[in-house]
This record gives sequence, C-alpha cells and structure tokens, in this order.
Amino acid sequence: MTDSRAGGGSPPRTHRVRLLAVTGLVLAAYYLVPVAQPTADGVMLLRAGLTVLLLAPAAWFVGREVMRGVRAGAAGLRGRRLYLALLLGIVVFALADFTVARAAPGQFVGLETRTDALYFALATLATVGFGDVHAAGQLARALVSLQMVFDVAVLASAAQVLWRALVAGEPGGTPGPAPD
Repeated sequence: MTDSRAGGGSPPRTHRVRLLAVTGLVLAAYYLVPVAQPTADGVMLLRAGLTVLLLAPAAWFVGREVMRGVRAGAAGLRGRRLYLALLLGIVVFALADFTVARAAPGQFVGLETRTDALYFALATLATVGFGDVHAAGQLARALVSLQMVFDVAVLASAAQVLWRALVAGEPGGTPGPAPD
C-alpha cells in the first residue's frame, strides 16, 4: 500500500475536494444549530459564555497559524489551515451575531436571518461595511470589535503566507531567489 503523502502530500484535487466538503459541512452546521429566543438574562449570559468558548479555539488557531507563519514551511499547508481558520471564524462570528440579534433586539440593525448574519460577517471581514446591517447596541459593538480584531489577524496571516510564497518561491508562488 502506498502512502499518498510520500510524494509531498495528497494530490491538489483531493485537497480541494476536502476543503469543499469541510466548507459545506461547516455551513450546513451553521444553518442547523438551533438558536432560540432566550427568556431570561441568565440564558443570554450562558449563550454569551458558550460563544466565547467557541471563539477562543478559533482565535487560538489563528494565533498559532500566525506564529507558524513566522517560521519557514510550506505555504500551501499554511494556506489551507488559514482558510479553515477563516471559515470557522466567519461562521462562529455570524452565529454569535445572529444569537445576539435574536436575544437582544435592537443590538443590530438589519440583521434578521442567519443569511443576514453571514452576510454581515463577510462584509466585516472584507471591510466593506455597506451600512445596511450594523451594530447599534453596546453588546453588538463589543462583539463586532472582537470580530474586527480576528479579521485583521486572519488578513495579516494571509498576506504573510502569500508574501512568503512569492518571495521564497514556495509552492503556489513565483520561483525565484530570495531578496538580498
């Protein structure tokens, strides 16, 4: 039996299929996770705590990828990990935004559905901020502030991965000598 990793990893097509499958599963889970209107402040605090527990591993994962980016390595592998961190971050923040919007009406303007929340998370990541959906309350603004810090870390990591690939001639970049 041959190991598909012996020649430097699985074929690129396999990686694309896996990433597509993971993306589909994560998005399906996002739309299926039940979010109910809480009836007591204690339930909202519990949900906020659970949201922090979900965000902490995503933040740790991104931080780890940033630190790995400082060391030399395969840009393709870091790129896939960075993509997964980005995907998880977007979905977790979208779910947190949706939960806050449901739990505390008035915290967000224009955020009524899960698709609205996903749209808002993507618009925040892309730094376009169309203004049709925005944070109005203090809780929502605190959450979006955390989201922006996460987004900056992800974008900085992505820029570093691309830069190293271009400068060092790593897979996916333009081969060439390192600058003096």
